[in-house]
Amino acid sequence: MLSRGLFKMTVRRSTRIASGSSTTAAAADAAAASEKPTKVVTTSRKRSLSTGSPQTQTKTNKKTKSSQDVPAVNGESVQSAPEFKVPVTPVKNARRVPAKAKQPPLTPTPSLISVIRAPYSSGDIDDATPPPERPVEPHVTNAALVTPGGTQQVAYSSDLPPDSTPSRTGGLPRPTATTNTLLDQACAHLVSVEPRLGPVIEKHPCHVFSARGLAEQIDPFRSLASGIMGQQVSGAAAKSIKNKFIALFNEEGTEHPPKFPTPAQVAATDLARLRLAGLSQRKAEYIQGLAEKFTTRELTTDMLMKATDEEVMERLIAVRGLGRWSVEMFACFGLKRLDILSTGDLGVQRGMAAFYGKDVKKLKAKGGGKWKYMSEQDMLDKSAPFAPYRSLFMWYMWRVEDVDVEVMSTM
Repeated sequence: MLSRGLFKMTVRRSTRIASGSSTTAAAADAAAASEKPTKVVTTSRKRSLSTGSPQTQTKTNKKTKSSQDVPAVNGESVQSAPEFKVPVTPVKNARRVPAKAKQPPLTPTPSLISVIRAPYSSGDIDDATPPPERPVEPHVTNAALVTPGGTQQVAYSSDLPPDSTPSRTGGLPRPTATTNTLLDQACAHLVSVEPRLGPVIEKHPCHVFSARGLAEQIDPFRSLASGIMGQQVSGAAAKSIKNKFIALFNEEGTEHPPKFPTPAQVAATDLARLRLAGLSQRKAEYIQGLAEKFTTRELTTDMLMKATDEEVMERLIAVRGLGRWSVEMFACFGLKRLDILSTGDLGVQRGMAAFYGKDVKKLKAKGGGKWKYMSEQDMLDKSAPFAPYRSLFMWYMWRVEDVDVEVMSTM
């Protein structure tokens, strides 16, 4: 007869495996009646049915750590299959991928220069017709400017003798060259200061200050307004905005090519209509404000033609929407003034740094993280000997390393 203790164990055992088969139940009863009770090994530290010591249970747990034991059946322990893990091969000597170097901001030179210097017209000059010869001087406007009324104005009349006195030139400096000799004279001066420029000049002829380039007619209002349209947008976007802007003032089919509006037309147009061209509110205000400056004669073609470089800079920077860089590019490539140097242009900085033997791959971010290849004072000191032809020197500094000046290849 079973003892009371074994009877209780049998009842508990039967309850745990109540859902099992009859064969399993019989095996459990046989195990309970045996003199050697079966050890039940679990991973829990709770008290088991085994009569073994805690030390024995701990040792057994260490051996079966990777598997989960279940109660014995017919005196044999049944274990579940060990968990399968995908083997991972450790990577030795893994190289850390270097972070990408921070790139300098692109200089706006290419896209905006082509917009700013867009000629009003090239006149009747073609490849078979030589451009007219007239006196020129580095510190005045050498382009032929078009007034709001459509007439052409030049600084010196074509019949002015080279040895004319200031009284005969209307207070302007005595001319030092003609449109046909200016570029050769300027290039010769650059090479005399720095012979290393010779190969660069020979490889890249400059159209901007050639006789044909100086014959281009420039409408100051059109050039400056187009420059504002092109600020902070791509060249294609600037061209699209400009075409839509012109279309606002030209009925379809009335004139070909359509004319750029006059300052008076723009000043009298509502901002909401100007914005139909794709202009932002601020740009529309800038262009209308520029138009008002010409309408009230605060800005005139005569002033832009005869004022000094410093006076032109001062008067134009006072106009909302025109920064120093925009005015420098307009003075150089629009007005064809020969002694302009833009120290803030990254292309000029990079070209000068490379030309004078500096490692342009190492950028200097000084003054709050502003990109710098050369300091302003260093640029002024090194360019001073090239005066009064620093505009041409600047153009060749872009060419030294071809710093994003693809648009200028046609200049």
